Amino acid sequence: MKSPDLIVGAFFIFVFMNIATLHRLFLASTDICTDSRKITNGCMFFALKGDNFNGNKFAQEALDKGAAYAIVDEAKYVTSDKILAFHSVLKTLQALATYHRHYCNAKVIALTGSNGKTTTKELIYAVLSQKYNTVATKGNLNNHIGVPLTLLSIKEDTEIAIVEMGANHQKEIEFLCSLAQPDFGYITNFGKAHLEGFGGVDGVIKGKSELYTYLIANNKPIFLNADDVIQREKLKNYINKFGYSDQDHEYYIIKLLGTDPHVALKAENSTIKSQLVGAYNFTNCCAALLMGKYFNVPLPAIKEAIENYIPENNRSQIIKKNGRYIILDAYNANPTSMEAALENFKTIKAKNKVVFLGDMFELGDDAPKEHQHIADLVLEMKFDDAYLIGENFAQTHSPLKKFESYATSAVHLKKNSPEDGYILIKGSRGMALERILDLL
Repeated sequence: MKSPDLIVGAFFIFVFMNIATLHRLFLASTDICTDSRKITNGCMFFALKGDNFNGNKFAQEALDKGAAYAIVDEAKYVTSDKILAFHSVLKTLQALATYHRHYCNAKVIALTGSNGKTTTKELIYAVLSQKYNTVATKGNLNNHIGVPLTLLSIKEDTEIAIVEMGANHQKEIEFLCSLAQPDFGYITNFGKAHLEGFGGVDGVIKGKSELYTYLIANNKPIFLNADDVIQREKLKNYINKFGYSDQDHEYYIIKLLGTDPHVALKAENSTIKSQLVGAYNFTNCCAALLMGKYFNVPLPAIKEAIENYIPENNRSQIIKKNGRYIILDAYNANPTSMEAALENFKTIKAKNKVVFLGDMFELGDDAPKEHQHIADLVLEMKFDDAYLIGENFAQTHSPLKKFESYATSAVHLKKNSPEDGYILIKGSRGMALERILDLL
């Protein structure tokens, strides 16, 4: 009988050879597809499974639609030599992504944090693309499937890849780092997001800091906001770091000039006027500026990239409609981002300011307390009108207008649409508060 070590060794050789062979087929394919409804000619279809679907069933259909190969993990669906069976489709996708990440020469920047990940990623991409062939996570494909798909989008001539990493529980960032094996990293902030999965704010800090743990263990450069007390403390004994600050000249100095309503900042002798609203977007701009400087992008090019970036997909979008100036920030929400959005809205000098706030999800036992805090904050800020929408907000003790659902708020708004002025719309993705636009 073979020893356990020999058996394990043989297993890894078997997996390595299969992934190497699969990688050659991948290079000859046109794309990766995980949805049989979106097959493109010459792509490689990965038949992933979920709680309510089994992609294996669609392997042959994928070939019929033009896929070059289909990857399955149930032998009964191997009906063609173009259908390749592995032990696990998901693990094969992940292993292929890591193999490909090292096959290419791109430098990988990992990005995580409680708030602002996607906007920061897009700003960094805009800046670095001024000089380098750059790829970045599409949308918010930042989980155990999205990260591999981003890595597989790297081409042989790609110079920099920006990989966004999301997480809602411990060890998730650690696992994503094992897949992407980043060369650089940045954490936007530590906030009250996914408290239920992380087990509180301390759990958030511990979970997100798994990126630091990986980078420090491998002596990789870390970018940081040196004015963030938590980041500064976490990295106080680490040498290989590069940060920005408002006043500490040990780091790259970037000054906030104003936010009424758009963020304006100054670095060296250059003033940059972004199209982003909210002081919370200042650090997002700073991260992009810092990385541009680190990678030797000329400051005028950095300025052009940041100034030309226009937010979309319900993230701090500015919409002018029927005499109203609307800040649509309905992609996601947690107590930290909600409070920041309200603080910013308060500073805007305008008449008739109205807020629409939707429930914040994944807060667990903290949900009643956090929703009550936001309701109290809105009342304290004395906006001209306010609407609290969702089951959690409806249970708060507040004299503000409260609705258990979007549907009940819609009935009211159809008859009582707010007057012209400034409007803030913010809530978790599941609330889909962008629907309010149709009622204004």
